[in-house]
This record gives sequence, C-alpha cells and structure tokens, in this order.
Amino acid sequence: MKIEQFQFEDDGSIPNSVFPLIIYRNAFPFPDYMDKVMEDAFAKNNWTNAWRNGIYSYHHYHSISHEVLGVYKGSAELLLGGDKGKMLKVTAGDVILIPAGTGHKKISSTEDFAVLGAYPDGMDYDVMKGEKSERPDADVRIAKVPFPDFDPVLGSQGGINEFWK
Repeated sequence: MKIEQFQFEDDGSIPNSVFPLIIYRNAFPFPDYMDKVMEDAFAKNNWTNAWRNGIYSYHHYHSISHEVLGVYKGSAELLLGGDKGKMLKVTAGDVILIPAGTGHKKISSTEDFAVLGAYPDGMDYDVMKGEKSERPDADVRIAKVPFPDFDPVLGSQGGINEFWK
C-alpha cells in the first residue's frame, strides 16, 4: 500500500481543511467482495453509516463530518480540493480519506465505477456545493467536527494519527 497526502487551500467557495486529504493506494487488493471487505474494515475502526454508490459530478464538501470513500469497482478521475485543486485517478482498491470541508467531484469514470462511503462514529453528513450563502456557517461547523478515534484503514496506528495531528 502506498499513502499519498494532498493539502488544499480555501479557494473562496470550497473551504478545504487544515488536514490533508489522504489516499491509500491499493489498500484493499481483494477482487471478490471488495465492498464487503472494505465495509468490515471501516466498521472495525468505527467508520460506519455506510452507503454504496458513486461520487457526485459537481463540487461538493461536507461540513459536519469527515468521509472515507473506498473504491471497490472500476476507476475514476476526480478533482479534489475545488477548481484550483488536483486531478487524480483512483482505481478499485484505493481509499480516499476526505477531511470535513474538502471539495471533491467526479470528472469521469468507467461504467462500473462504485464506491463505499462511511463516516467516523456513524456520523451524519450534509452536502455543501460551494455557494456563497453556505459560508461562514459551514466554516463554523467544520471547525467543530470531532477528531476521529481511529483511522478507517490503519486503526490506531498511522494515517490520521500521523498526518492529522
């Protein structure tokens, strides 16, 4: 597994985060039942309230929770961090850990692209689109999002425990 970090600045519409976005490349190299394997691993580390789907094709972020996305089928090109962010390709087995406030958007994908999403402590989530009316209230909510007890992939060792503290 290879771990990458990306730090994004507030671009005026997408606040992004003081914490870096983390990508775990090839974190789950299991072709069969990958979504179930991911869900079990995330749940073991207390990232629950799971769902399966894709990623919106418009800029959005969450102001009340961090989010983990496990790619269990296909591949996609994502724009992370807003318009001034970074374009990255993700493939089955990759995991994206998105801190509250960090923008994400699907640019393109294979037809079979699918992700499993989850949240620390099973928290709820909202969808902010970077509209002027969302701020500064969204900034206040982002600042209040609690620090997760565990990294969704690495548990109590590494990941957010190393990169977010």
